Amino acid sequence: MNTDYAAQANTSSPILKVSGLSVDFGASRVVEDLSFSVRPGETLAIVGESGSGKSVTSLSVMRLVEYGNGRIVSGEIRFDAGNGPQDLAQASDADMRRIRGNDIAMIFQEPMTSLNPVYTVGNQISEVLTLHRGLSRSAARTEAVRLLSLVRLADAESMLDRYPHQLSGGMRQRVMIAIALACQPKVLIADEPTTALDVTIQAQILAILADLQRELGMAVVFITHDMGVVAEIADRVVVMWRGRKVEEGFVSEIFANPQHAYTKTLLAAVPRLGAMKGRELPRRLALTVMDGEVPRRIGKDRDHDTADLSAAPIAEIRDLTVRFNVGKTLLGRVTHRVHAVEHVSLDLRPGETLALVGESGSGKSTIGRTLQGLQPATSGQIFYQGSSVADMTGADAMRLKREIQYIFQDPFASLDPRKSVGFSIAEPIRTHGLIKDEKALQARVAELLVKVDLDPSVASRYPHQFSGGQRQRISIARALSCDPKLIIADEALSALDVSVQAQVIELMMALQEERSLAYLFISHDMAVVERMAHRVAVLYLGQVVEIGTRRQVFENATHSYTRRLLAAVPRAEPGKDWGRTLMEGEIPSPVRPVGQEPTALSYREVAPGHLVAIED
Repeated sequence: MNTDYAAQANTSSPILKVSGLSVDFGASRVVEDLSFSVRPGETLAIVGESGSGKSVTSLSVMRLVEYGNGRIVSGEIRFDAGNGPQDLAQASDADMRRIRGNDIAMIFQEPMTSLNPVYTVGNQISEVLTLHRGLSRSAARTEAVRLLSLVRLADAESMLDRYPHQLSGGMRQRVMIAIALACQPKVLIADEPTTALDVTIQAQILAILADLQRELGMAVVFITHDMGVVAEIADRVVVMWRGRKVEEGFVSEIFANPQHAYTKTLLAAVPRLGAMKGRELPRRLALTVMDGEVPRRIGKDRDHDTADLSAAPIAEIRDLTVRFNVGKTLLGRVTHRVHAVEHVSLDLRPGETLALVGESGSGKSTIGRTLQGLQPATSGQIFYQGSSVADMTGADAMRLKREIQYIFQDPFASLDPRKSVGFSIAEPIRTHGLIKDEKALQARVAELLVKVDLDPSVASRYPHQFSGGQRQRISIARALSCDPKLIIADEALSALDVSVQAQVIELMMALQEERSLAYLFISHDMAVVERMAHRVAVLYLGQVVEIGTRRQVFENATHSYTRRLLAAVPRAEPGKDWGRTLMEGEIPSPVRPVGQEPTALSYREVAPGHLVAIED
């Protein structure tokens, strides 16, 4: 939180003031009569559930909402950078092109759809620098390296020549942040900027934004569903629900004494690290949901004892290594490799949730993709129900694809933009011939949409017509369509606001209990992992540094990296100093010259089933 803000709040006039903003998409009103303001040096957080109008508000300020068939029907967006106020709602396209990226910059929610896939990272950063700051190509490249280093990307120089698809989700998000900060804007609109980031990177990015804010007097409009981040960085909070502002106030007031029923529901849904202390098992919690205008509590708190530890593993990973070639000579000889996964061994039993946690680029997603056969292994073996995945052909290979489903990190990139969401959910059912009758198939699609808290009538809509959180729920519905035995959930909850996240967690745990589903749960949200996981594996630079039960890892974190990971988690208690320490220095690179292989780790058992890598 900006401690200087309270002192200057009464002395500075707003740099951005939104008054009576209403936005329509076709016949639907998605933002209605919204007003707020933000002053230089202030951080205003806009919170609310998926579909509440948060992102539409940010797109309206940037005047990008028109490009998505939206229309500002009333209201003013006053921007005053010191040259007199200007109403952006009435500004010309030429004026907006000058303002965007230069005076007002935006970090978008989904980095893969915001970065151009046919241009290198360096080209995309340099474009901003040459267009707005007039730098030469060589100067722009030098500045691009500095910006990538600023957001803690290793090998910044070589990163410039890579394409977005060659980066992890967290890496892509940091590139977007570097682009947004390139021109040192007066107002930064950050739409879920830390959603794809693990907690250590998130802590550093938030610190970078805070430093720049102090240095430049930059105003920040921070759109997020992470209430821990809100508590840590915000000065004031605007709570949105169904397109309207329902509450506004200082962050300490909102957290300590929420007035509106929806705000109370939102805060009740926040997962809190440490809430599971002393418990051996994951726990299903009663939900507080809005019933019209009134909060209603459903379900009850109970332990989640679904893991059959006596059963044979449903999936086994033995000494898995995955490497990617990234450097070649003119003659095609490989010079460097990315050591994404090195000598990893894991097993997963029916009804069990095994969480993989670690920094972006630590190999979590690579393990998941390799398990489903989307990525070939360099060495090692993977077994599914006792059979080698590499040896499966024909009917066995099809059964594997049906019984192991994947929920991807980026919901927009994983849904076909040309197909309705109903078609996408039904496609796996058709492919595997599970339901032949078209009427029964549509009923099944409707049932799946209801399960993820969406109205069946949305089946005819297309992905671009949904918010990021709604798209992620559609991806979850599609993964459930084939009645799988194992689901690989790759940051499946990261795009969801806390209230919907709580409902989806309950859904996933209920399905696990009903069907003995196994989850490989890839996440950077440590509070969610603490609540859902039976066991936790901590990854660093492609290797497991600590593995054990949820209670062992969270209550007796032994490896220094695990302790730093837990220390970086933001807490939803404004004003309280948790003594967080940021990781310093350069990130070790997973890229190594051919022949220079990393040393395989050795382990010691600190308790039954609790293995910790031996540190130098």
